[in-house]
Amino acid sequence: MTGKPQWYLIESEDDYNNAVSRYEQIKRTSRGSDEHKEKVLLAHLISQYKKSQDDLPEVDPVELIKIRMEDFGYKSANPAKEYGDKGTISKVLNYKQALSLTMIRKFSRLLQIPVEALIKEYKVGN
Repeated sequence: MTGKPQWYLIESEDDYNNAVSRYEQIKRTSRGSDEHKEKVLLAHLISQYKKSQDDLPEVDPVELIKIRMEDFGYKSANPAKEYGDKGTISKVLNYKQALSLTMIRKFSRLLQIPVEALIKEYKVGN
């Protein structure tokens, strides 16, 4: 098995990204080959990881964003860099401003949160 990667349970974003990258490299392999077996294993590992990430708590969208930011080790500067406006992100995270459609899309992509979880109604204070 020299030179071939050893696969284990996917436990981090880096593991996930590596597995997806490798899967993309070997996704068209012939049935019965060692790479085909690796592809099937990767598909299973990737699926299990995605399923574990989809087990999101039943909380409002802002709380969910905060939880996922913590999961990824992000501070408010990370989504601000993606969105381009730290002040707006701060207002959203402090329930002073509602999420916009653009923010929902960006948070969904950045934090791997289904859009459906971010469009739920929640109370915005003054």
